[in-house]
Amino acid sequence: MKNLELFANDGLSTLYFEHSAKERGFRAVAGIDEAGRGPLAGPVVAAAVILPDRFELPGLTDSKKLTEKKRLQLFPEICRQASSYGLGVASAAEIDHINILQATLLAMSRAVSRLSLPPDHLLIDGITPLPLDISQQTLKKGDSRSLSVAAASILAKVVRDRIMVSFDHQHPGYGFSRHKGYGTRLHCQAISMLGPCTQHRKTFAGVREFVSPG
Repeated sequence: MKNLELFANDGLSTLYFEHSAKERGFRAVAGIDEAGRGPLAGPVVAAAVILPDRFELPGLTDSKKLTEKKRLQLFPEICRQASSYGLGVASAAEIDHINILQATLLAMSRAVSRLSLPPDHLLIDGITPLPLDISQQTLKKGDSRSLSVAAASILAKVVRDRIMVSFDHQHPGYGFSRHKGYGTRLHCQAISMLGPCTQHRKTFAGVREFVSPG
């Protein structure tokens, strides 16, 4: 338990939940988080991260509290130092088909399935458990309370941002590189002028009114 607070730069993110699980006999504790539930376009991306007992990731915390520069600095270090990490994506089409909550759970489940080290306990950001036969605990604001969840939040955010930049080249005119699909004024104006593209979530308010019937 010595390094319980070691890398918590804000007094919130700690290894408390990871250590607590290991004291109960679990050995591979994965933190899980997502990025992209709210945007009007693009996928929802999830990550699962198992951190080793000892690591050097100063500044690690909830991705929303970090600058883009800091996230980009931490991203390769998390990948390098993690015992295992996995990424999962649910597309805009899947979001429209099964709704954003179910698509988020799908992306998270995919991330867990891509861990090279099978987890025996999950720490999930939010309040909804995953439909997996694995011991798990949901954590409100988990990315501010658990370092493995915080690490997952950074991987998910960086990967999703990169996807949206690639979509900007495929679908010019919407400004995906700037707003990453969120409903900014610029983005909404582009949708009204150009109509939705294949990466827009056509069931979301702000998009569906511009979807042609049939």
